[in-house]
Amino acid sequence: MTELNKLTIADARDALRKGDVTSAEITEACLTEIEGAGALGAFVHNTPDLAREQAKAADARIQAGDAPDMCGIPLGIKDLFCTKGVPSQAASKILDGFKPEYESTVSQNLLDAGTVMLGKLNMDEFAMGSSNETSAYGNAVNPWKVDDRDLTPGGSSGGSASAVAADLCLAATGTDTGGSIRQPAAFTGITGIKPTYGRCSRWGIVAFASSLDQAGPMTKSVRDAAIMLEAMCGHDMKDSTSADIPVPNFEAMLTGDIKGKKIGIPKEYHMEGIPAEIEKLWADGTDMLRDAGAEIVDISLPHTKYALPAYYVIAPAEASSNLARYDGVKYGHRAKLEAGDGINEMYEKTRAEGFGAEVQRRVMVGTYVLSAGFYDAYYNRARRVRALIKKDFDDVFAAGVDAILTPATPSAAFGLGEMKDADPVKMYLNDVFTVTVNLAGLPGISIPAGLDAQGLPLGLQLIGRPWEEGDLLNIAHEVEARAGFVAKPSKWW
Repeated sequence: MTELNKLTIADARDALRKGDVTSAEITEACLTEIEGAGALGAFVHNTPDLAREQAKAADARIQAGDAPDMCGIPLGIKDLFCTKGVPSQAASKILDGFKPEYESTVSQNLLDAGTVMLGKLNMDEFAMGSSNETSAYGNAVNPWKVDDRDLTPGGSSGGSASAVAADLCLAATGTDTGGSIRQPAAFTGITGIKPTYGRCSRWGIVAFASSLDQAGPMTKSVRDAAIMLEAMCGHDMKDSTSADIPVPNFEAMLTGDIKGKKIGIPKEYHMEGIPAEIEKLWADGTDMLRDAGAEIVDISLPHTKYALPAYYVIAPAEASSNLARYDGVKYGHRAKLEAGDGINEMYEKTRAEGFGAEVQRRVMVGTYVLSAGFYDAYYNRARRVRALIKKDFDDVFAAGVDAILTPATPSAAFGLGEMKDADPVKMYLNDVFTVTVNLAGLPGISIPAGLDAQGLPLGLQLIGRPWEEGDLLNIAHEVEARAGFVAKPSKWW
């Protein structure tokens, strides 16, 4: 077998079971590819020796007949996940040199399943961004190109998206607070699912906004997403928001039968200024589902227009609280102090040096909306709007809708640097189709479904009922089959 790094999880699993290939061989293929892909900026901490050890152990498990589906699969891990003894700094200078003495629950679940960690992946600093341009490591680059322009892979899971799309690894972990799995997946032509809030443990994932953050897989197919998600999930006593509910065999639920499923098309997502090709992709996706036997119904989510402002009050408010722990006292970066400097000067200098501009902006916004005199006017009002947004979805699902179809992003990938100096709100608009899913705690998946006029990938988003990831994946599997998206970026790196 050649080009083992291009295998899907499902194909690699089957080949490993048959003895056609070893995990060590797949791992070496990925490590070789990573070595030659520095121009993509996807991997920020490589762990080749650890990967080879884990691959050897996985091969032994497979030979012994004790191998879960993910055993022997080489993965990239987003830098937001704490990994024992391996730098984990959330792409921030303030965590420079931090090597945790513990493993995040999600990455531990994957290790227990026999996966191989190739290294840590680039991202926006503290997961705050939509283009991977806020990273302390420098930006990751989309493997897709137009007119020799470097394009964003999206954010915050930009390194994960770039690595999977360029076949540097078979799959990667991502996190999604307002679209940070689904938007980069759409920009790079891969699949990404954000599960229901509480489906994956948040323990050991560097916190951004605790009521919104959720881990999920970024993969080359819907089937791969189903396989990997099952391995990532599970109740965790260390996370009070982790749900104690059974994790089904998601792959077994990919029957391809969606006859009679009711798919909602929200009128509020037909927003002014959306490119015609995004509208066409959405219409094409609707036709695919109708042809597969689903019933298409028009629905209303009336509070959608308030989602983005509500999100950009709630998320920074939670971030300002979570990031207060970075003070230069126990770990990470500490500024050099001058004679006479006290603890306040240490806090101020450390945070000024350690936090990037976007993180500082969001922390200041969050602190402002939580301050006396503004708490009710901003934060409490945003929480009430969030409750209304969730009720919109609850009402739609109570009326019998099984899933909701929308575009994943308002455009294809844009050029690096194009929005950096613009009004920050323009960058925030990248999340316009995705933030409602986080605010309501629902599962959402992005599936590559077409190319724009420039030949760049475009994604469709499906939003499902809470805890019904299996049903959502099955509907997505049918969209994937009918869209027939097989395009890959031309290798230039």
